[in-house]
Amino acid sequence: MTVQIAPTSGTAERDARAINTRHSEIAPGEIAIGVIIGRTSEFFDFFVYAIASVLVFPSLVFPYVDRLTGTLYAFAIFSLAFIARPFGSLIFLGIDRALGRGTKLTIALFLLGGSTAAVAFLPGYETIGVWSAILLALFRIGQGAALGGAWDGLASLLALNAPEHKRGWYAMIPQLGAPLGLMVASGLFAFFVTTLSSADFLDWGWRYPFFVAFAINVVALFARLRIVSTPDYTTLFESRELQPSRVVDTVRSDWRTIVIGAFAPLASFALFHMVTVFPLSWVYLFAHESAARFLGIEVIAGIFGFFAVVASGLIADRVGRRTLLGASAAAIAAFSGFAPQLLNGGTAGELVFMIAGFVLLGLAFGQSSGAVTANFATSRRYTGAALTSDLAWLVGAAFAPLIALELASHYGLLAAGGYLLSGSAGTLIALYINKELARR
Repeated sequence: MTVQIAPTSGTAERDARAINTRHSEIAPGEIAIGVIIGRTSEFFDFFVYAIASVLVFPSLVFPYVDRLTGTLYAFAIFSLAFIARPFGSLIFLGIDRALGRGTKLTIALFLLGGSTAAVAFLPGYETIGVWSAILLALFRIGQGAALGGAWDGLASLLALNAPEHKRGWYAMIPQLGAPLGLMVASGLFAFFVTTLSSADFLDWGWRYPFFVAFAINVVALFARLRIVSTPDYTTLFESRELQPSRVVDTVRSDWRTIVIGAFAPLASFALFHMVTVFPLSWVYLFAHESAARFLGIEVIAGIFGFFAVVASGLIADRVGRRTLLGASAAAIAAFSGFAPQLLNGGTAGELVFMIAGFVLLGLAFGQSSGAVTANFATSRRYTGAALTSDLAWLVGAAFAPLIALELASHYGLLAAGGYLLSGSAGTLIALYINKELARR
């Protein structure tokens, strides 16, 4: 297959095309590789910020309040990215229509990397006062807007090109980025927490993971541009009608699908934070245990989560994606009734909670992205899938760490389990409604 050079805008996109000229053939598996690299970079940014919200920002940005309140403030700023994400999608979909997918992706990923790297230079409250929190909020909003613009359609292209009997397998591929991003972020922070004194870590050590995040974003940018900017893949996107449609038209015709798609993965998104961000805050604040030790547990649990995501693809192709999502939501509901209390059970209890939680998360999260996107007409799938993803993260994930920690700190871990139970109920209701609509 010969790739010809077409006129482009943007130096990064032009460089990507030059690379493709030297490597004239693109293997089909490169779509999957591009998806995994892109999602891993996004989740790495996510977890780097989340971990710093527990270990760093309460002391650096909010030293004038107690540690619990400072963490709650940090989680409130954490939620701003999810609020900004839909607005970012609206802005960047316009850029996509006007300037093309490659230009949009270049701007979005440099905004994401720039906002993430800017956090690394954040002065503390002792230096600039309340402006420290204001700058942190602005950088977080920049991350969220960029994540909305980072939608490249590769996941949808992968799903549309999947054999009918392997749709579950291809649906899980983008979700592998979550455990991979968590393992790298947790391992990196564990290294600095272990090797540096507390003073050095809070002074400069915590900043290095944010520089690493910027470097990973640059690599991810070229990996994805190498695919989306080639004439062959441009033709493939066009032949599959994966082009940005007008947001107003998409919402008007597919609002039911967008809403159902936002609530269908609620159980997995609620569990997502219950086994990643929340337990680190609980153990660090109330169990008074080493952060490095628990970060190590997160790495171990992430390995189990990775293989559970892979297993979700095999299981979904045998029993059906909606069946797996429904069964995993019921299992998460059962898990919510007893598992959170294990966080008070020392190392053994934490290991059981994290490993069991990540196995359930992998099975549910592995299929959550494609639960209802097949319901979109092909011409509206590119925009519809982006809007559904944004709304799902906003509803299911934006305030999860804040709500779970607030409930647990006042009413105990059982209350946090109740929050997780509500997510399971939301998933089961959304799947039931989707099934009834499909019958009609």
